[in-house]
Amino acid sequence: MDKILEAVVMSSYPNNVKQGLVRRVIEASKQPMDSEQCWSMLELSTKLYLTGDTKYKREIGKEVLEVYGHYHPEEFEEFFNVRFLLSLLQEGYGPLGKRSHYVLDYIQLGLQFVLESPSANSIFSLLRIEVLRKVCERPSPKQCAKISKLLTQHPQCIPTGKHQLLFCQQLIRCIGQFQCVSEGEEEIMEFLEQVNKVSGLLQRIWRTQTSAILPSLKELFTIISSTEEQEAPSNALASVVQFVPLELMDGVIRNLTNDDSITDVQMMMAIGRMIDWVSWPLGKNIDKWIIALLKGLAAVKKFSILIEVTLSKIEKVFSKLLYPIVREGALSVLQYMLLSFQHSHEAFHLLLPHIPRLVASLKKEDSNSATSSLEQLAELIHCMFFRFSGFPDLYEPVLEAVKTLPIPNEDRIKHLLGQNAWTSQKNELACFYPRLASKSETGKIGLINLGNTCYMNSIIQSLFMASDFRHSVLNLTEGNSQPLMTKLQWLFAFLEHSQRPAISPESFLSASWPPWFTPGAQQDCSEYLKYLLDRLHEEEKTGKRIYQKLKESSLTSQAVEHHYLNKTLIEKMFGGKMMTKIRCLKCLNVSSREEVFTDLSLAFPPSDRNVCGSTPILPVEEIGPQFIEPPENAGQLMGSPWIPRKAPFSDHAAPSVSVETLGSQEQGEAANPIRGNGVGVDAAKDPLSAFGEQACAPKDSRSVPDLINYFLSPERLTAENKYHCEKCASLQDAEKVAELTEGPHYLILTLLRFSFDPRTMKRKKILDNVSIPVVLKLPILVAPEETEEVCQHGKDGAVPGSGFVTVVYDLCSVVVHSGISSESGHYYCYSRECTDTVPHVQPRDGVPKPASDKQLDLEIQWYLFNDTRVSFSSFESVSNVTSFFPKDTAYVLFYRQRPEQQSCLLHEALAEAGRLHGEPSLHKDLMEAISKDNILFLQEQEKEARNRAAYISALPKSPLWWRDLDRDKDDDSSSGGCSPAAGGGGSGSFHGLVF
Repeated sequence: MDKILEAVVMSSYPNNVKQGLVRRVIEASKQPMDSEQCWSMLELSTKLYLTGDTKYKREIGKEVLEVYGHYHPEEFEEFFNVRFLLSLLQEGYGPLGKRSHYVLDYIQLGLQFVLESPSANSIFSLLRIEVLRKVCERPSPKQCAKISKLLTQHPQCIPTGKHQLLFCQQLIRCIGQFQCVSEGEEEIMEFLEQVNKVSGLLQRIWRTQTSAILPSLKELFTIISSTEEQEAPSNALASVVQFVPLELMDGVIRNLTNDDSITDVQMMMAIGRMIDWVSWPLGKNIDKWIIALLKGLAAVKKFSILIEVTLSKIEKVFSKLLYPIVREGALSVLQYMLLSFQHSHEAFHLLLPHIPRLVASLKKEDSNSATSSLEQLAELIHCMFFRFSGFPDLYEPVLEAVKTLPIPNEDRIKHLLGQNAWTSQKNELACFYPRLASKSETGKIGLINLGNTCYMNSIIQSLFMASDFRHSVLNLTEGNSQPLMTKLQWLFAFLEHSQRPAISPESFLSASWPPWFTPGAQQDCSEYLKYLLDRLHEEEKTGKRIYQKLKESSLTSQAVEHHYLNKTLIEKMFGGKMMTKIRCLKCLNVSSREEVFTDLSLAFPPSDRNVCGSTPILPVEEIGPQFIEPPENAGQLMGSPWIPRKAPFSDHAAPSVSVETLGSQEQGEAANPIRGNGVGVDAAKDPLSAFGEQACAPKDSRSVPDLINYFLSPERLTAENKYHCEKCASLQDAEKVAELTEGPHYLILTLLRFSFDPRTMKRKKILDNVSIPVVLKLPILVAPEETEEVCQHGKDGAVPGSGFVTVVYDLCSVVVHSGISSESGHYYCYSRECTDTVPHVQPRDGVPKPASDKQLDLEIQWYLFNDTRVSFSSFESVSNVTSFFPKDTAYVLFYRQRPEQQSCLLHEALAEAGRLHGEPSLHKDLMEAISKDNILFLQEQEKEARNRAAYISALPKSPLWWRDLDRDKDDDSSSGGCSPAAGGGGSGSFHGLVF
């Protein structure tokens, strides 16, 4: 039968005669036949389909294959095997040099008949590997489209796992090399269809595997930012961006613009090529991505890139207004480029010669698109007239061209100019050259990111804003034999007195670098902080000269004085103490151990634990260990290991003590009964009374007090975690509890957001929102004989009968981690300077009292430190950052103890250290180094100003994009577009648009 079919197909009979004979052969093929005959027919039909020199022959081959797939499935499956397909894909089919281009079509045709066969999985596995290999070989757009069609119809063949990510990246590489060699409109439309099939496959993959989007975009950015490619990547890459979900835009742009590994040249290359994408027809949201990246660059003050890109590309964008198919996107990009370029008239003036011709062309087009664009263009032109007045001769032809179009009012013009400016700080662009030459308007100085060193920068800025610590470091004497502390002193001094917008912490980084950290990799800022404080503490502790002596006090015992004189600076500023007690539940024996800490690591309570309610989560019975000596009759415990410290319930029972907050809750919450006692303020006059106060966060949220209370709550030691009781000489069930016995001057709280996931073998991040109080009340347990040594707390500082003193802390800094993993992401910090701003008077009874009812100064300015960028901020921003950006979460908090809770000796020492708060005395070498660097910076500024003209003249010359406009002027029959509204322009103009 195969011989008959081959003879018929190859004969010279007319096609209608052939068709009748072929039909009879095909009908006969539907009848049962032996395997050998089936195999022969399948070989012939494969040959016809793959190597037929006419469409007719290929159609015959296809029809026969379909018949045998339907009526002889077993034989078809045997023929359509893995080895045969591998040979087709790797070696091809047909004579050498004339391999068939229809292999992928053939495989797609045959797959539908083996989907349920036992060999299907083997075929799918083969194709997953082979399509990846094919894509890595950079096939033509046509072949890429066939691969996409195959995978779209049979998604089982799409590579999986890591191969899927690689496949997406390589597919983007392919698109980047697509070129349309023909200028015919039919061929161009076919090319566009092929591109859409390929990008559509990416969209399908992204929908089912969203984790592939960001790596794919990273590959896309690598392509368009490359400075090594001899040939520019294809504008077809625009088809990829249109399928990226817009909700990812903010995060993607923020990551790009904050990535210090991307050079200005690379960024400029990337945004320039993206702007070229406005000429890609039928692309969606391309203009939104271009504008978002331009805004992102403005946000990080990359003005040199914005200026160069605008001047080199604005004419090309303007020229695309001729084409209705891309007009809307081009106009959006043009509007932003012009309205944001407000420091100079240069960009607008580049367009002046071409505006009259474009306006004439749009008027001639007489379409809804042209009319709308004319009105928007006129509004834009009048904004530029308003912004850059004083050029009547230049503007006259333009004004004449738009005189019949509506004129916006001044309010509208000011609104447009105001909302699109790169910066609100006019002085930043007044004398612009490649870099900004002035500090942030905040007066603060940033730190240069040396390659994923934002973890260090955020910690250094937080320590710098801890004013008591900063002044102690700056007052450090010369020759103190503390090399790391000396480097910190130099870094602080430059942050205080340098004229640079940002300085490099390279020297301090190399000195404070933990040896196990990987260079260039993101690190845990909390881990770095612990290491840094420990190094500074050990350096001073080992006897390399204590740099500061605390003056003697007649009010302080010799033992206490000796205690403070032997403390290191780190202990004085950040050191606290806690008592850990473990109680055996069998013999009731209690063992205790006091230990020092520089920070409290706060774990998150289990999700099923109730952390909110009308009463504190942990009253005094649960905040600290409520141990007393074991009673003679252990049975009175009634099964509970805890013995209440307070008396049995009565009207005079002591109030509960818990961690309290101020300034972070909503209105209408009941105040805690000890609120006034804790801070010594009349509740009715408290300036924060409008905010309300409670011990837990709002519903469905956690708060810092919740985490502290959970930290201080009892822990049951059972099962594998049993406690070895020395008295019982065996492992026993026990309860462990911690209580704070000495509050640090600066309380550092680390929220344990990173936990190890055994499934992925990585540390995952807890993204729970945690409300942060601006004021924190912390209960500190003190011995009865010690209460008299706590200066200035009087009768209001302690809860009667409890042994607790309420210590009040003010929030100073919040280090925020942005990201979902400790190994990646970005750190920045909010900070403010908390100082002793509340004046005190000394009444006759000797008990100091506030001279003012203002206990909390919410007007203290907050700053946002983000590497080199420093800006004004607010506590509202601190509180809401996670609400707006779920991956941006508070990680490390710094609180400062209010002075009325400090011991007399420490308070006087701080006063002594801060005597020169406004201008700490620096030693001679340090002052000279800062002075020399400031002079050097001024010289650099002068040099940049002298070279500015040379820099501008070296910018890439703008190409002559006006052949389109010139053609329109000469050819009255075409408006240059390719849609009905444009009059159906010719194929040549269409090719010029896209390519």
